[in-house]
Amino acid sequence: MSASLVSFVGVGKTYDGETLAVRDLNLEIREGEFLTLLGPSGSGKTTTLLMLAGFETPTSGDILVKGASITRVPPHQRNFGIVFQNYALFPHMSAVENVAFPLAVRSVPKQTALARARRALDLVQLGDLASRRPNQLSGGQQQRTALARALVFEPTLVLMDEPLGALDTKLRVQMQLEIKQIHERLGNTMVSVTHDQSEALTMSDRIAVFDAGRLQQVATPEDLYERPRSSFVARFVGENNRLHGTIQSIAGNECLVMLENGREVTATPGPLARVGERTTLSMRPERLMILDGLSTVRRNEFSARIRETVYSGDHVKYAIEIMDRIDWMIKVSDRSVTSRFKKGDEIRVGWDPEDCLALDYLADGIGPEQRPS
Repeated sequence: MSASLVSFVGVGKTYDGETLAVRDLNLEIREGEFLTLLGPSGSGKTTTLLMLAGFETPTSGDILVKGASITRVPPHQRNFGIVFQNYALFPHMSAVENVAFPLAVRSVPKQTALARARRALDLVQLGDLASRRPNQLSGGQQQRTALARALVFEPTLVLMDEPLGALDTKLRVQMQLEIKQIHERLGNTMVSVTHDQSEALTMSDRIAVFDAGRLQQVATPEDLYERPRSSFVARFVGENNRLHGTIQSIAGNECLVMLENGREVTATPGPLARVGERTTLSMRPERLMILDGLSTVRRNEFSARIRETVYSGDHVKYAIEIMDRIDWMIKVSDRSVTSRFKKGDEIRVGWDPEDCLALDYLADGIGPEQRPS
């Protein structure tokens, strides 16, 4: 495991003296990792990045870099590279001049600065466009120029605030992979803010999920998706189907849940599962099976009806009605299965206990802005 580079220790932030934008944040950022701060609007992720950059000051707690406090250190003395959502390139300067600017500020001789800037542009595959101004570059090229500028002075940390937010979907996917490859080649520590879960899952070594100012979970993309610690994380990261009930018993890695309609489900208890407490069950759409005569019997089997079929190229999604719920989805990639069912068909749906997590109770429709403090 890499050593810690940055530590947030009991950090809190309020803008009005009453409402906490960030609450008692304790977070370690490892040297050389790509960490994404993920969450909905108002969750505290951007405030956290701004405090790390030095543009906001914590109301309480401390921020350490290699054990030394930087809480009162001004932004220009932190040696952090920053990529803004709008790129903030100087329109009157060429790409190479934009990239060289941080070196000029640090009194690096002009020719040396330009040579280093050209190497940085080569790194992001823009060496041939060094003389172009920002208005002569595409959105993706501007984004890569901004990234080269953030990397050129070999910063301790690279911070990115919604770096791909201005790009179209296809270019965004391409840039996700390019940034990931650049990070792997250089080994810099990078911290990015996004509300896009797909972007976070693609680019990150670890993801920190925020909700209503609180850090909910920090984990690898796989752990976050497969083993969410809370119903909020399960709902926010990826698609999930939900049922509500009460935990009747827990035995080893399984628990028995009585649903609100009186039916029983066998599930895997989450970290907060307790006998007698209400729970929200979470199941990923791709883990559900449409059962037929050839299917293996599942521990949990229920009748359902297909409401809609959504063709998505490499898979088909079925919107289904099951146990009085009309918001469930099944994702199927097997073409032999997808060709057999149509709207209105009655089917059997099953899943295994290990694909059904019993997490904390979270009523339908509750978002971060509706949560109690």
